[in-house]
Amino acid sequence: MNTTRLVAFLAVDLLLVLTPGADWAFAISAGLRERAILPAVGGLIAGYAGYTLLAVAGLVVIVAGSPTVLTALTVAGAGYLVWLGWNVLRQPAALAASKETAGSSRTQMLLKGAGISGLNPKALLLYFSLFPQFIDTTGADWPVAAQTGLLGTLHMTACAVVYFTVAVLARTVLKTRPSAARAVTRASGILMILIGLFLLAERLAA
Repeated sequence: MNTTRLVAFLAVDLLLVLTPGADWAFAISAGLRERAILPAVGGLIAGYAGYTLLAVAGLVVIVAGSPTVLTALTVAGAGYLVWLGWNVLRQPAALAASKETAGSSRTQMLLKGAGISGLNPKALLLYFSLFPQFIDTTGADWPVAAQTGLLGTLHMTACAVVYFTVAVLARTVLKTRPSAARAVTRASGILMILIGLFLLAERLAA
């Protein structure tokens, strides 16, 4: 792959990653929980790793060609966001240690992160629509699978850096402000619900 193509992809990819959405909301919420940042961010990256493996295997092209499957994934992702946002509103993150055991809490955050990124409609856009525009299928030195793997790796790296930074800043800035922490957590939950409802409404209107 040539450098120009990679730089262009990174520019567009970073723009998407830096746009606040469900991943951001989850990272902020994780930053306000005791020892939850690494498993939460790891979960988000695991979800995108799954997409990358599917893309490398060529399954993304097959799924992209099936409107029914895309619709099902979008609806599932939207429903999951609404459910998760509602739970965040019911139990906003506290700055104190969670009542759950540390191991259980880390596992839950890991699974939630993988679920959010794995069902994130933004991931559908990125892998199904954006990736093909930056892959050279006409006599490139790199096989298509290798190019796809590289783009996926660059995306996961960008996500890891941005989401970890967001979570750490949330914890650092809000550490001594319990009321502000609760407000931000509730705002994150509301954001998840609004994004989910918007996606559901958009899909139903299509």
